[in-house]
Amino acid sequence: MNLEIVQENLGVRFRQVRLLQLALTHRSYRNEHGEDSEDGDNERLEFLGDAVLDFLVGDMLFQRFPEMPEGRLTRLRAALVRTESLASLARVLGLGEHLRMGKGEEGSGGRERLNNLCACFEATVGAIYLDQGVEAVRVFALPRLETVLQQVLAEALDQDARSLLQEWSQAELNLTPAYRTVSASGPDHHKEFIVEVVLGEDVAGRGSGPSKRAAAQAAARDALQHARGDQPADAPLTEAG
Repeated sequence: MNLEIVQENLGVRFRQVRLLQLALTHRSYRNEHGEDSEDGDNERLEFLGDAVLDFLVGDMLFQRFPEMPEGRLTRLRAALVRTESLASLARVLGLGEHLRMGKGEEGSGGRERLNNLCACFEATVGAIYLDQGVEAVRVFALPRLETVLQQVLAEALDQDARSLLQEWSQAELNLTPAYRTVSASGPDHHKEFIVEVVLGEDVAGRGSGPSKRAAAQAAARDALQHARGDQPADAPLTEAG
């Protein structure tokens, strides 16, 4: 763990650096080091960061799309803060490289596990909030989430991908999608599932997520992107301003 490099990557200079260290400490590190791990792990900061992100993303969407109904706003927010979205931001920031974790977790691919990356991003948000307040989180998080929002809108990630895939496959191929779980890894509180969607005898898509349902949605989105040639699947939106 090199906290100087992490702060440079984040663009945030912490007043209480121990908060950043805690945000990057996986529970497996504490479990392996016992009394030598004085700071605990990042799970409480993850809880806090999740709540702060929900508020900021909700406020951003409310202001940006003044005519959008509540149901669509809720789906967009869920797509923005879903595990895959936040894990991708953590990966860009290089957070996985600096996670403190146990040897067993690291040996099983823990630095690239979506749940771990998402959790450390949320914990980092919680740490920034405690260190500098909500406006500092807004400056840090919203520009990055703007990129995610553009992807969500372009790929209709807030839509029910399983229903869309079924409508398409039955109309075009006269086939009904079937889903199968390929693997499940990680501890009970941080499971990661990989699911494939099959059309006829062919694997049409593959996805991962913290639950079988989320992984199936990701697999359906993957299949739709291939089927549509990565074309946008949603109607254009009208923005404020």
